[in-house]
Amino acid sequence: MIRLLEINEQNWMEIARLSVSDEQQGFLDRPIGIIARGYVYRHYNARVIAIADELHIIGVALVRDLDEEPACYDLQQFMIDKRFQNKGYGTEALKLILQMLKEERHYECVEVCVDKKDLPALRVYEKVGFTDTGYIDASLPNHLNLMYFFGKR
Repeated sequence: MIRLLEINEQNWMEIARLSVSDEQQGFLDRPIGIIARGYVYRHYNARVIAIADELHIIGVALVRDLDEEPACYDLQQFMIDKRFQNKGYGTEALKLILQMLKEERHYECVEVCVDKKDLPALRVYEKVGFTDTGYIDASLPNHLNLMYFFGKR
């Protein structure tokens, strides 16, 4: 069973020790960088979320509010430690995060920007219902902009 936890003084070091495979390192910030981004974006309601199973912290995510168009939640980082990948934890954790945001409902959608080469991440996002918006940011031409909508469109 996967659960979401607040990061606190008891668990942040465990989060800082998480890692991804060598192939994934170019796609994600290090966990300590994710925690730091949460602080930097604190005025945008940033939340760094620990992802845990029954015994361990297995991942981390960063979500912030994005008030510019399109106003939405911005899922900036989402990672599962390499020891826990390919077990369905990422899909389950992503669904929990989306449910949490849906219940909060500041926005009607969640946006994520993913490198086109990060095929495992793209599969997880598409599996839970993210779709390609077709938008290409000129500063990130090798990335896809995916969106998840809570309600019917």
